[in-house]
Amino acid sequence: MSTRRSQNPISAPETSSTNGRRQSRVFMPRRRNVQLAEEAGQILIAGVAGASLSVEERAWLRRIRPGGIILFRRNIEQPAQVASLLREADHAGSTPLFRSIDLEGGLVDRLRDLIAPMPSAAAVFATGKRTLYRQHGWLIAREARALGFNTVFAPVLDLALRESASILRTRAVSNEPGRVIDYARYFLAGIRNEEILACGKHFPGLGGGTIDSHQSMPVIHRQTRLMWRTDLAPWLAVADRLPFAMVAHASYPWPGRDSVPATVSRFWVTNVLRRQIRFRGIILSDDMEMGGILSQMSIEEASIQALLAGIQMIEICRDPSLIQRAYEAILKEAERSPAFRECVASAWRKIHRSKKKWLKPTRRQNLSAARFDRLCEEVKKFAAQVGETPATSAPDPERWKGLQ
Repeated sequence: MSTRRSQNPISAPETSSTNGRRQSRVFMPRRRNVQLAEEAGQILIAGVAGASLSVEERAWLRRIRPGGIILFRRNIEQPAQVASLLREADHAGSTPLFRSIDLEGGLVDRLRDLIAPMPSAAAVFATGKRTLYRQHGWLIAREARALGFNTVFAPVLDLALRESASILRTRAVSNEPGRVIDYARYFLAGIRNEEILACGKHFPGLGGGTIDSHQSMPVIHRQTRLMWRTDLAPWLAVADRLPFAMVAHASYPWPGRDSVPATVSRFWVTNVLRRQIRFRGIILSDDMEMGGILSQMSIEEASIQALLAGIQMIEICRDPSLIQRAYEAILKEAERSPAFRECVASAWRKIHRSKKKWLKPTRRQNLSAARFDRLCEEVKKFAAQVGETPATSAPDPERWKGLQ
């Protein structure tokens, strides 16, 4: 299958507003001789334990200086508290953070207890109304922006196939690539309106998996030609609109392909996503604490192999010991191997350039009670319009992280 397509700019926030006034970008210090320790830290997107930073977390944040932070339900209590936590984490770094959160709606909605349950992607798609697809992305981005986030890990581009129905459930919208593309395009247009960075997931596709990658590694047997027509079709269609792409911890054994998890596969990350699909954004791993990768190798090996495969950012969402072990392993290997040292430097350059291009100065959050109440009512009204009963009792797919 031909993978040639027109190349458009990545759908990151624009530098000028619709009224013609130029928007300022975030301040990024000029760096000519960046130390290896700082480059290694920027590769990491880290999670923290609670609603505020502990003394230990402040210490390792200042030492490692990660490139991003990700928050979960365990970190979220009140709007002002969330904004304060993000701000404090941001101040610990050498450059502004990618302040990220998983917000898909439905089962994966970290703000449902704080604001209101957001409808799932499947429920919104079932309406068949593109205006609602766009509104879904817009409302999710409004939630994120109101609390001080700049990055949302959504949309899901996996196909809703029979094999994964009990795993992905309402996270995937359709078994037809064209319909997935249609939803994703309008959802991404809505996110872009609020100047929030989006992340497609989970490349190259979890639709054919019968095992939850949070627990163990799915082994997905799908022919290469079939994958180009189905699983990879959404990526071909919307890759140029995505600032981030998240790679799955799943194996796709077939002649000519690696049998290792895609996260550490140069075939999938560099040959397919970067070269054939021509994705130009930041490639990041799914959470490296998941069984899909740690059942196969140590956090040290996984982090090194992911970077060698072509990944630029590594997500470790909960355990500070794993964050620090990954960081130390990257440093040690970079000091030992000039080739790996260049992998780290290349990843840092991509992250630094992207932050300079995409991020804007963080506005101090002054979310009044009235504005917050209006946002809650808008989400509730949207849910009523979609017609989905909030599944607040449904288990979160990542409940093992202490999210409940």
